[in-house]
This record gives sequence, C-alpha cells and structure tokens, in this order.
Amino acid sequence: MRPLIAVPARFSARTSALRYAAEVTARALIEAVWRAGGEPASIHPADNGTASRLARFDGVLLPGGGDLAPARYGAAHTHDTVYDVDTLQDTFDLDVARHALESGLPLLAICRGLQVVNVALGGTLEQDMGGPEHEHRHLTHPVALEPDSIVARATGAEKTDASCYHHQRVDRLGTGLRVTARAADGTTEALELPGTRGWFTAVQWHPEDTAHDDPAQQGLFDALVRAAAR
Repeated sequence: MRPLIAVPARFSARTSALRYAAEVTARALIEAVWRAGGEPASIHPADNGTASRLARFDGVLLPGGGDLAPARYGAAHTHDTVYDVDTLQDTFDLDVARHALESGLPLLAICRGLQVVNVALGGTLEQDMGGPEHEHRHLTHPVALEPDSIVARATGAEKTDASCYHHQRVDRLGTGLRVTARAADGTTEALELPGTRGWFTAVQWHPEDTAHDDPAQQGLFDALVRAAAR
C-alpha cells in the first residue's frame, strides 16, 4: 500500500471549477507525491483534534500559501504587503508542524510551510524582503546546499536551481533549527532540526514547480515517501 501523506488544504475564495469558496491543493504537489509512490490526501484545516487526525497518516507535506499573521511571531505591526492571512489556517498549520516534529511523523515543509515551522519553534519572519527588486517571486536561482544535509542527500546535489515565489523570509531562527541552504543574497532556503525524532526538512522554494523534469527536486518528495514507508 502507498504511504498516506497528509497535505493541509488551503482556503481559496474562488476556483474556476466550483461556484463557491473552496479548499484547494496544488496539483503539482499531489502529482509529485504520487510519482514518489505516496497516496496524497488533502485534509481540512480545523482548530482541534490535530494529533488524533494525523495519527492515521504516515507523513505530512506542509505546503505553500498566504502569509502568517505577524502577531503569531510577536510583531507589533503588520507590513502593508502581508496578504491572505487566515486565523484558522494559521492555527491548523502551526499545530500540524508542532505535532509532526514532536511525534516523529516525517515532514516536508515548503515555502509558507518552512515559515510555519520556524514560527512554531519560536522564530520570526521578515515581513517583506524589500520590494519587487529584492523579493523572490517568479524567480529561479541557484541555491547552495550544505554537504551531507538532509536536503543535499534528498536532492543528490550540493547546488540546485530553486523555483521561488515569496516576499517574506526567515529572520530569527526557531529553537534548534539549522540552516542547510542559502541563496546568494543570504536568504535562508532550507532548514532541518538536528536530533528530531523523524525525517524532516523544509525548503523556502517550490520543488513541485520543476519536479516533473528535475530529479533533484523530485528527490525531496521521494525522500519524504521513503521515510513515510518506514
């Protein structure tokens, strides 16, 4: 049987196929998990019962999405570029991240997912990277990976071309986290948590964008599913 991978859904105000607001998961993410041999399952964000709900799953993929509420990491003010904040989404994602790390459930966190993990462990975010000339939107750039890091082993590389879409980045690291990849401008591009019970890595870029024809990016999903199978 395919390992069952939980993918927290994202709220969407509208979709072309439905008449009402929807809960969505990016098709590219689902296909990457499927290619890896996993059974992806979108799960509804709720504000209770996270641990018991995740107990039936073999792994978690925490995907990208809108911004976390700055108050979640103690910010006194909200930058005017912060968008798509949702209280329930934040609560659920933070619960999922904490439970997966505490229980040893294999976890791959992507873009917003990396930021969620950082905040869940007490870290903070830079709310805006400095406008269009500095943000990483619609950008593919080289990222250097720490040798023998989880992300380097998963991708089979020490440098990779990362497809990015974000205007925020890690500011202060969460407790225990280690930076395992950086962009040329110093942006944190990957994290891991030495000593954690289960397999875990987080990447700031979107590996699903190019995983269909880039074995290094597909390798992240393959590694998640292998860990889930164990």
